[in-house]
Amino acid sequence: MREELVESYGYLFEEALIQEIVDVGHEVKIKSGEVLIDYGQNVKHMPLLIKGAIKVLRQDDDGDELLLYFLENGDTCTMTMTCCMGESQSEVKAIAEKDSTLFLLPVEKMAEWTRTYKGWMAFVFESYNNRFNEMLEAIDSLAFSNMHDRLYKYLKNKVMVNKLTVLEATHQEIAYDLHTSRVVISRLLKSLENEKKVKLFRNKLEVIDF
Repeated sequence: MREELVESYGYLFEEALIQEIVDVGHEVKIKSGEVLIDYGQNVKHMPLLIKGAIKVLRQDDDGDELLLYFLENGDTCTMTMTCCMGESQSEVKAIAEKDSTLFLLPVEKMAEWTRTYKGWMAFVFESYNNRFNEMLEAIDSLAFSNMHDRLYKYLKNKVMVNKLTVLEATHQEIAYDLHTSRVVISRLLKSLENEKKVKLFRNKLEVIDF
């Protein structure tokens, strides 16, 4: 695990910090579709993503969900970090986009490492900045982009995080992430296929132009 930590975070974390992470953290493997963090959950550990991809969703008052952003290797969920620091309940759901490996860190170390290690402080600020920009993109997409463009951007993002051009996803699953109906997604996917940007198959699709 030390080697994987160095590969993902060694450019930023001090050697002493990496050793502390190894000493106090523990490795967890989760399968695609498995929930890592759920709404209202008391967060006791902060995850560092070593391998795989995680999607983070937000729920509205009616119980509908919207995709906020994806996490990739070397990332952490700043919404979870905020809960850790404030000892509050999670306001997001984190689900494995594909099989993933994480290192879980005890919440009591968050503030201590911010004071002790410049590398950790830089990582926290970089993570907040990256996730903030991604959420601004999500807001801009909702406010200014039509569903056709939102869908195409969503598919390209899934290609990048999965590192696969063929995506196994039903029209209903895509509709769920984009907070719309299956009928709308089916119609727009057919439009993208006519534009030769995707090829449709049963319960999967191939993104051709990205």
